[in-house]
Amino acid sequence: MNQSRQKKIIQTSIIGIITNIALAIFKAIVGLISGSIAITLDAVNNLSDALSSFITIIGTKLAGKEPDKKHPLGYGRIEYLSASIISVIVLYAGITSLQESIKKIVHPETATYSIVTLLIIFVAIIVKIVLGSYVKKVGQTVDSDALVASGQDALNDSIVSTSTLVAAILYLFCHISIEAWLGVIIAIVIIKSGFEMLRDTISEILGERIDADISQKVKASIETFDRVQGAYDLIIHNYGPDRLIGSVHIEVPSSMTAKELDTLERHIAEKTYKDTGVILTGISIYSQNVNDESSAIIEADIRRMVMSHPHVLQMHGFYLDNGKRQIRFDIIIDFDVEDRHALYQEIVNEVKRKYPIYSFYVQLDADISD
Repeated sequence: MNQSRQKKIIQTSIIGIITNIALAIFKAIVGLISGSIAITLDAVNNLSDALSSFITIIGTKLAGKEPDKKHPLGYGRIEYLSASIISVIVLYAGITSLQESIKKIVHPETATYSIVTLLIIFVAIIVKIVLGSYVKKVGQTVDSDALVASGQDALNDSIVSTSTLVAAILYLFCHISIEAWLGVIIAIVIIKSGFEMLRDTISEILGERIDADISQKVKASIETFDRVQGAYDLIIHNYGPDRLIGSVHIEVPSSMTAKELDTLERHIAEKTYKDTGVILTGISIYSQNVNDESSAIIEADIRRMVMSHPHVLQMHGFYLDNGKRQIRFDIIIDFDVEDRHALYQEIVNEVKRKYPIYSFYVQLDADISD
């Protein structure tokens, strides 16, 4: 793991821990003195935020371990596991808060507020907004899901605290008590936040589609080489926020020698890593017909036929072998199609009818990257 990135995540998490513990102490004191369930629950939420930051530090340190024989691609995915643990903690805090709030509805207790109480809550709101904005910004800068989640959670907390402040003002000046009901709303907000965080981290662990900006940058870098006519079938595996490993197909003239291809692939891997940080461990090739006008005409015709189907996203890797009377190419069909294989077979049958003297090898590719 990049050392400066790790250092920044840890520093930001420490700031979060200190700030949240201080807020929790103040809110707990105010909540106990005033008898406010909403403020007390808000204090508990701050403690869960501090614990989340602590787990982020541990996860970041473990994710930074050097690769070894058992995990040759490193430990970067531990960051996603730590983010999921944080999500479970937030969910637990929300469920516990909901239980306590319901008890207060069944057995109501009257809270007592003062101007000092209101001032403390107001200061806590400002602190949470500043902290949340800072942590989220750092998380986006260093690509840390855990920090982004913590920052957003802090911003959500500021909204919750604002609701608490409004409830206190209503009671202090209008003698209207909505404490317990507000506690229910706060608990639901916390549960929702925890569920969304858990859903997002599980999605990361399962393996999400790579960000379009990254895949387009990788392809653009590859296509800067003169003899590369196109980059296709890009697959990028995420082994942590700063470790992306992938493979790709490149379309090159069929006249290239093995020596030329070896040199080209090495240069592509080097430049792609320099430009994007993505490690290309596999570069396969599609051979392209050169100086063959008849194959160009057939390719254009088949491309027109294939792309006339609205759910076909791409056709690539076309090659016509006149000696063996073979034609091969790949197609990508949208995942939204109810039966991709039926459409694939329809396309294969269509081109076979048009060119019966050729045998066809058509590969159905998945829409893996943009």
